[in-house]
Amino acid sequence: MKILVTGGAGFIGSAVVRYIVEHTNDCVVNLDKLTYAGNLESLGSVSNDPRYTFEQGDICDRDFVEQVFVTHRPDVIMHLAAESHVDRSIDGPSEFIQTNVIGTYTLLEASRAYWTELKPVQKAAFRFHHISTDEVYGDLDSTEDLFTETTSYSPSSPYSASKASSDHLVRAWHRTFGLPTLVTNCSNNYGPYHFPEKLIPLMILNALEGKPLPIYGNGQQIRDWLYVDDHAQALYKVVTEGKVGETYNVGGRNEKSNIDVVHQICDLLEELVPKPAGIARYRDLIIHVKDRPGHDVRYAIDASKIEKDLGWLPNESFETGIRKTVEWYLSNKEWWQRVLDGSYNCERLGKR
Repeated sequence: MKILVTGGAGFIGSAVVRYIVEHTNDCVVNLDKLTYAGNLESLGSVSNDPRYTFEQGDICDRDFVEQVFVTHRPDVIMHLAAESHVDRSIDGPSEFIQTNVIGTYTLLEASRAYWTELKPVQKAAFRFHHISTDEVYGDLDSTEDLFTETTSYSPSSPYSASKASSDHLVRAWHRTFGLPTLVTNCSNNYGPYHFPEKLIPLMILNALEGKPLPIYGNGQQIRDWLYVDDHAQALYKVVTEGKVGETYNVGGRNEKSNIDVVHQICDLLEELVPKPAGIARYRDLIIHVKDRPGHDVRYAIDASKIEKDLGWLPNESFETGIRKTVEWYLSNKEWWQRVLDGSYNCERLGKR
């Protein structure tokens, strides 16, 4: 197949691109705007492969998207392009509405026009796979409840509201126009190449530099953690084996409170790397800061549908995945230093 991946230079998108190129015979077209979170250096292992192509552009630009379709004739769309940081959505919701809602609408319409003109065999095989988040469900009151594919939507932040909107658009285009869509909602991802504004890489890099480790509120917010390479494998399984019109929740079955996650990172660093001067323990760097508005307390995914119907299971426990993640950051200092100093996005800015 030829697979068009939107947002393929982002954290999860780059993992998907790497997985397809390294583990399948398919071709990948990576369509990415290269916002601050897009990093082509995350694709260094596959960038010279003849089955990989990069197109820089905005999914909100209908003419550009249609030209990509004409040029590359994709068999499948995997739509990961999105603004995704909750704190940024609180500070400035506009970009989230533009990219996540208007961008998804634009991509759906361009895909529908393209799909309508395909020959019968190609038309029957075409898929539009929309990758979303468990945050659209809001949070869980009970410690026993889990998000299922039929859980009602109750988004709490501008980010999750924009993703909920895009989910509804995708399902509407399937029901009204017959576009062959699939939707996945995933739990919190972590792993290599994660942009340092997110919890796990931020804690790792701050600790290494002896900086404070800020935890919102009491740190008891619970998330279900999913190793990014496991997620990439699940997404490929859905787009190649999933049933059209269905939704699949993807989770790691690894519920951890934020404070416990940070404690595990600190303990691993105690084992793997000397502490900065003047620090008795990495845990001593933890500080508690004012909680963010509308902070959801607990997310937890019921992934039994994808496990039963498609035979997918995560390979990593949180313990094995977080160790791999910490070791990756320790071994790839050049990658994250270029992110921190801004030099990674010179291509986006047209600089050399």
